[in-house]
Amino acid sequence: MILSTTPQIEGHPIREYKGVVTGEVIIGANVLKDFMAGLTDFFGGRSGSYEKVLIEAKDSSMHEMMQRAQALGANAVVGIDIDYETIGANGSMLMVATSGTAVVI
Repeated sequence: MILSTTPQIEGHPIREYKGVVTGEVIIGANVLKDFMAGLTDFFGGRSGSYEKVLIEAKDSSMHEMMQRAQALGANAVVGIDIDYETIGANGSMLMVATSGTAVVI
């Protein structure tokens, strides 16, 4: 399965449009990650624990979108958009939503 943010794949004409596909993931960070991120915020630097959560959520959302495209008979998804939002009482949950167009190339 080819996944691309571009509207087409160079050298591969789109033969059929299958429709819009999405993937959504909501993931929480635990207390330990919040504590470690607080230290990083205080001392400066990157928060590896939050970065891992972000990567996990993005990968899961992309995988879900890809599975939905495959179920439609597509072999590629073009025009992919990835959105990140914090949700929950204190913004303690991360939502990653991906969308694109399932196609046959």
